[in-house]
Amino acid sequence: MNQLLIDSRGVSTLLRFTDASFFIEPTKLDGHKSSCCTGINKDVKYTEVPLRNVVSAISASGAVEVQYLVRKGKESRLNLVMTSGTVKDEDNTRAKKWCGALLLVAYQGANPSKNLKVLVNPHGGKGKGRAVYANKVEPIFLAAGCTLDVTCTSHFMACSLHTHRYTTHGGHAIEIAREMKLGYDALVTVSGDGLIHEVLNGINQHEHREQAFCIPIAPIPTGSGNGMSLNLLGLQDGLDVCAAALNVLKGQPLKTDLFSFTQGNRHRISFMSQTIGITADIDIETEHLRWMGDTRFIIGYIRAVIARKSCPIELSMKVVEQDKSRMMDAFHARRAGESPSPSSFPSSLLSDDKKLDSASSSHGEWTRFETPILWMYAGQGPFVSRALMQFPVSLADDGLIDISIQEITSRRTLLRAMDGAEEGRTYWINTNRYFKASSYRARPLASKGTLVVDGEQVPFEEFQVDVLHGLGTFLSPYPHYAPEFVVRDVQGKIRGTSV
Repeated sequence: MNQLLIDSRGVSTLLRFTDASFFIEPTKLDGHKSSCCTGINKDVKYTEVPLRNVVSAISASGAVEVQYLVRKGKESRLNLVMTSGTVKDEDNTRAKKWCGALLLVAYQGANPSKNLKVLVNPHGGKGKGRAVYANKVEPIFLAAGCTLDVTCTSHFMACSLHTHRYTTHGGHAIEIAREMKLGYDALVTVSGDGLIHEVLNGINQHEHREQAFCIPIAPIPTGSGNGMSLNLLGLQDGLDVCAAALNVLKGQPLKTDLFSFTQGNRHRISFMSQTIGITADIDIETEHLRWMGDTRFIIGYIRAVIARKSCPIELSMKVVEQDKSRMMDAFHARRAGESPSPSSFPSSLLSDDKKLDSASSSHGEWTRFETPILWMYAGQGPFVSRALMQFPVSLADDGLIDISIQEITSRRTLLRAMDGAEEGRTYWINTNRYFKASSYRARPLASKGTLVVDGEQVPFEEFQVDVLHGLGTFLSPYPHYAPEFVVRDVQGKIRGTSV
């Protein structure tokens, strides 16, 4: 039952599948045609596709169509492709059963036809969000039979089969998330990390807040940084919109910590990062370079290093751990399934000493960081952009926030830190102080400056951040964040690990 013979333009072609792969085996190696969604025909001699990449299989009136995602090369991105043909009249029933069996194993028993709320930001990143969604993403959703409720932040062509709308003002995503119905299988954001931030803050105001937070969010990466997509899908697929669309269809819910960001009586949800100092300046001062993608951050960093402006701040944390080797070991133990609980740093490891120079400090007490700094970066998820693995030992649901503080150092050291930043090597730099904390608070001492939350500028005022353990839900192919932290030192040499 796992194989089917079809006729494709006069060529007998065998379609079959195993528990891991889908195969196309034309009996005449020079005759079979496979048609891409762009309408370009290509000769296919033999094709093997990971079973996870199968999107649809349909048999009707003797015609069989299978749509799946393939790469042209190891480094290329996925594209939607269709193989089609006919079966004999007496094989119609068998063909329908074969298609059903293929989808059953390809989706592991889940329903392919999802009910999706889609938010498209056409202005994010390089400004191609609308075209990318229409040409690359939506065809995959439609092939799977999804029901789509699409809202775009500018004019979008109406569709007779699915609902499309356009937003009328900034911050509309907050209103949509606040008022959305609870029947969606996923909330898809076609943008960068900023739209996710708006969506989560809208959900936080929902009448049925806890239920709304259980609707998984699935990012399609069309922004500048796309940190969350990189964290969910990894480096190969994190910037691939078709891989992200496949994750909408095949991903499983991943619970993540969120953060409560408080300034006076104002509260907002943060899901990825908060930063002050040089790194915040880079984010805002390169807004006009969005067309460059994440290259804008590299250019901004070089400019900031030349200026090397200090960041006067009063900073206090409830520190749980600050031993880098121990944090690294806990990270790898959790990835290997050897850590039984989300909290990787038991209280028995903690010292009662409140000084941050000790191995650890009690997470029930506030401890101050008093060394002059260039920036403070706090958050979770390894990548904040393709070029920067800021939090390499971050865990999705450990109930803690990772805090990276760069002490004042030479321009040469800062420029050399660019080498390997995408691999997390800056983690090992001595002047990069790294903590895991249950909460922290900061008061800027300068009269003006930049404070950024999830890529969005907020008032330059005193603030406090607390962890909201496991409140967020995202779709992911993995039970953890995807990126591996290859254990290297600042020179790029392999380090040992006790795991």
